[in-house]
Amino acid sequence: MIKSVDLVIVARWVLPVIPKNTVLEHQAVVVHQGVVIEICPASIVSERFVANETVHLDEHVLMPGLINLHTHAAMSLMRGLADDVPLMPWLEKHIWPVEQRFVSPPFVYDGTLLACAEMLSGGITTFNDMYFFPEASIQAATQIGMRAHIGLVVLEFATNYANDAGMYLEKGTAVRDAYKTQPRITFSFAPHAPYTVSDATLSTIGTLAEQLDLGIHTHMHETMHEVQTSKANHGLSPLTRFANLGLLGTRLTLAHCVHVNDADMQLMADYGCHIAHCPTSNLKLASGIAPMAKCDALGINIGIGTDGAASNNRLDMFAEMRMAALLAKGQSGDATAISAHQALEMATINGAKALGLESQLGSVTVGKQADLIAVNMAEMVSQPCYDPISHLVYVASRENVTHTWVDGQLRYNKPESSTGVFSQGVFSEVEPHTLLHIAQQWHHKLSGAFSHRQA
Repeated sequence: MIKSVDLVIVARWVLPVIPKNTVLEHQAVVVHQGVVIEICPASIVSERFVANETVHLDEHVLMPGLINLHTHAAMSLMRGLADDVPLMPWLEKHIWPVEQRFVSPPFVYDGTLLACAEMLSGGITTFNDMYFFPEASIQAATQIGMRAHIGLVVLEFATNYANDAGMYLEKGTAVRDAYKTQPRITFSFAPHAPYTVSDATLSTIGTLAEQLDLGIHTHMHETMHEVQTSKANHGLSPLTRFANLGLLGTRLTLAHCVHVNDADMQLMADYGCHIAHCPTSNLKLASGIAPMAKCDALGINIGIGTDGAASNNRLDMFAEMRMAALLAKGQSGDATAISAHQALEMATINGAKALGLESQLGSVTVGKQADLIAVNMAEMVSQPCYDPISHLVYVASRENVTHTWVDGQLRYNKPESSTGVFSQGVFSEVEPHTLLHIAQQWHHKLSGAFSHRQA
């Protein structure tokens, strides 16, 4: 009996991610009501299914959507605002003053909308965010149809968003309560960093996270200065502080982890913590190179993040995958460290595990949500293609992404001929001229901030 379904995608290659190192050729992925319901040879799909829409991708890889495990989406409006500056001066002299002056719900909504468009066009279907006014981020992600894991930011000091830690927690939990049933939106607590949040507040977050069954997402051991200052002020490294407060565990995602020693890595492995590896941001801010080969050898779950556009300056997971694989090899002296398939796992299923969403996302698997992307392998630089997995990490770029589906809905499509930053593709819910207007509007408002960029 032939079954009616919403969508059939027929692809030259299907890369499911699970099982490892698997490449399926000339397959059809069948989608109904937002879920993958079948993967079968293309030659027989018409005998079993009739689809409302069939997409033929004769020279493409079909794979899971990429998961950006650490970013500050709204900071797309600060891209290039303060380049070539170390982390703490970058924060204290440039970013925080600009945020104090400009950050508001409209700023966060517009910046997140721009970031979502950039991410969708580069094959990112889910992002793990950490920023102020999370309700505005939710509204932007919901409008464009993207999946967002929203970090409920907590700090000790006042910002435009809240006055103290208690207010951050109160506002954050209220947003979570208001949107906890919203499709494609999930939450975690996001204490900014050990150096900006007190022990008392961290303990409260640990209790609330357990009570509400939420994760925790924070910066950790990003710079040597951070580690040294913590030891001077607390007599402990930041990670050891977290351990003593009972915060280590499978709920915890740690961004960066650049300056971690053997004991730190063993702690993370023992407690099942997750790392959000941000190689480009760490290089650009001269924070260092995180020892991901050693972390991987210990079995720590490692995902990949772009960080914000103010410190990268791209929300480009293809660039991050390649960088992650190459840095691990160069740092360890081992060409087998972080293989191409491991880099793909880091950008997909590992990110899903860190968010507690591995049963729904991260692989092309029957029963999972149809968050899928198509990558064109017909370009000259991709030929000949002996190994699609290798090409995806070492050759392909985000410009090769032609289709991005979230829950089986086409959210981004790149026409065969397209030029210009804002006309490179079609978004299902936002017009390109709207994105251009937003960018121009905020450039005009923030242009005065550029005067201190090199101060």
